[in-house]
Amino acid sequence: MTVKPKYWVLLLFILLGGIDPSHAASIPVEPKVLHIINRLSFGPRPGDVQRVESMGVERYIQEQLSPDSIPEPQSLTSQLKQLDTLHLNPVELLEYGTTHLPGQKPSQEEIKTANKRGKQVLDQAVQARLLEATSSPRQLQEVMVDFWYNHFNVDAGKGRDRLWVGAYEQEAIRPYALGRFRDLLGATAHHPAMQYYLDNFQNRADSRPDAQGNIRGLNENYARELMELHTLGVDGGYTQQDVIALARILSGWGFSRPGQQTDNNFGFYFNPKRHDFSDKVFLGHTIKGGGETEGEEALDILARSPATARHISYQIAQYFVSDRPPTDLVNHLTQRYLATDGNIREVLNTLFHSREFWDAKNFNAKFKTPYQYAISAVRATGIEVNNTRPISNLLQQLAMPLYRCQTPDGYKNTADVWLNPDAMNRRLSFATAIANGNLPLSTIPTNMQAGESPLGQGKIGTEQIPLQKSPRIPVDAWQLTNTLGNSFSVKTQKAIASSDSQIRSALILGSPEFMRR
Repeated sequence: MTVKPKYWVLLLFILLGGIDPSHAASIPVEPKVLHIINRLSFGPRPGDVQRVESMGVERYIQEQLSPDSIPEPQSLTSQLKQLDTLHLNPVELLEYGTTHLPGQKPSQEEIKTANKRGKQVLDQAVQARLLEATSSPRQLQEVMVDFWYNHFNVDAGKGRDRLWVGAYEQEAIRPYALGRFRDLLGATAHHPAMQYYLDNFQNRADSRPDAQGNIRGLNENYARELMELHTLGVDGGYTQQDVIALARILSGWGFSRPGQQTDNNFGFYFNPKRHDFSDKVFLGHTIKGGGETEGEEALDILARSPATARHISYQIAQYFVSDRPPTDLVNHLTQRYLATDGNIREVLNTLFHSREFWDAKNFNAKFKTPYQYAISAVRATGIEVNNTRPISNLLQQLAMPLYRCQTPDGYKNTADVWLNPDAMNRRLSFATAIANGNLPLSTIPTNMQAGESPLGQGKIGTEQIPLQKSPRIPVDAWQLTNTLGNSFSVKTQKAIASSDSQIRSALILGSPEFMRR
């Protein structure tokens, strides 16, 4: 591990601690309060700890489980309204991103315009996610949006999905994040972003030729991932014959092309000319040939399967409790899932009242992903975010850019994936920059040198980065400690107290305790 000279002091204090025990800080906040905030949110903002102490842990849990009851700040609502492509549906987005007539070869100028528009759409989707994660008081909803997007991952790097990932999150993930799993499953299955990403739009009955007379046959990609990742799990008891049967069931599912009429605004289109109308046997169930309704029946079977209940319960327990969740807890959540027909809110409520969730050995036991670390650091400072570029740049550097996980299993949330020397060095760089007030998070973007990184880490691509220099306002260490409930070990407290006042906030944001949740 190569550490830049200006960060060696940071590492020294973190690893060795200070000298004088008398510098230890005041009594920390009740650990249960910090635990519930750190797990149901991306970490406290100023005043959050005191608010939860006042209202009580149980009321906080129930409030977060009902996000519609929590008003959004007007400032956040106004920011989101300014992102003019954010609420376009897939049909509108495809039209916006297509600059040439169907069947015609695009000119270089049309290609340039299309790329510019595609970048604008993706940039606004990233801005929206980061603004909501850092600023929305509906924190559990934001946590679950992150969880479910990785569960039903779609990569913006694949063709037209650059245009669709934002709409996919807004239409197929966000509305169902705390609802019924079957509704969430159906929304993702129908969305053009998923149909395109996992190639189901190419899935056709192998006996039916296309317009050119070619017989492409079944495409099993989506059917396989639908069972292995989205529902049953790799050990879910299905066979290759079930994969083939599900691919046949979903043949003809896709999205509308220009000129095709659909009865929805999301662009889903069922093409009966591509569908296999024969009867199928899927997971031991006979499904009569009936067109699009076969897919709905298959999704019902998958959503209600005990294997799906266990797979989803394991992943939720892993995200909220520990990298290796207790078997008894997974069993308990599985039973609750089946008893409530896959009600995500009820499963979470059971989890948040479980013995395992409140076991002290699981407090601060989860290592933060780059996304969780970046969002928690910004929230802890209380900075009003107007410019998300510094956050986005850090995620790029830490190999976790939003909407850009190439594999369908999404980003992992376990320590073994993210805990490494280079990543820690970059986190410390970010901690130092934000603590010293060197990140222009609060300024409205204007102009900056092409390719220049606001972190001072060199160039990030060759794109124009619209940033404006802001007044340098360091983060107050005492206020930061108060925001975080003084949740540090005696060793870390001594290191902070005996250090130069100018690096205390950086020490806090770079501490071992802050790296975990």
